[in-house]
Amino acid sequence: MNSVDEGVNRPDGRSRRWADHRERRRVELIEAVMEAIRELGPESGIDAVAAHAGVSKPVLYRYFTDRSGLWLAVGRRAARSVVEAIAPAVSAVREERAVVAAAIDAYLTFIEADPHVYRFVVHQRGIARDADVVADAMGTVASGLARILGDRLRALGLDSGPALPWAFGLVGYVQTAGDWWLREQQPISRTALAEYLTTFLWDGIAGIRRAADTPGGLAAAARTADDR
Repeated sequence: MNSVDEGVNRPDGRSRRWADHRERRRVELIEAVMEAIRELGPESGIDAVAAHAGVSKPVLYRYFTDRSGLWLAVGRRAARSVVEAIAPAVSAVREERAVVAAAIDAYLTFIEADPHVYRFVVHQRGIARDADVVADAMGTVASGLARILGDRLRALGLDSGPALPWAFGLVGYVQTAGDWWLREQQPISRTALAEYLTTFLWDGIAGIRRAADTPGGLAAAARTADDR
């Protein structure tokens, strides 16, 4: 009886293999679509993108439901790429200001190297926005950055509470500035822009340490604000 029960409750191996195959195929198609966008530009139609990727439009929709679903998948993959670029850049430095500079430069380097994919994600037109893809992508980047910053703050013996709101603020600030930079055909160098943005932000980060040196530190300041 036990062997029969175990057989009934055991996950179907074929179903699992099919699910794994489908997920691998989705990943392959996302990468192929991103390569098509890089070659054809962010305004390319879905038929041209599918043809460049070597599949038909119905095949794409079989895995992504519709154009909006494909757009969302590409946006999420691009966001993960930004996080993957920022994490090693930040972990390689030790000085606090250099953490800010490394995160900003890694983001700007990514959008400079992949401008068509960036524009496809951020400025795509004619998509039914069932999900806010830009907010979703920026949320992925900010959450990843918040984990990194929280670790750094704790390593310094500081309150990690500011990590999440500061990460979202930093991402929004840098994303807006980077958008302007690409839109205006990069009127200044990436190095100069990264330095300008880092200098502007650094007073805020340095303020975290100064606040930590006051009686009660950041936690006391937060409680005071909550009591108002």
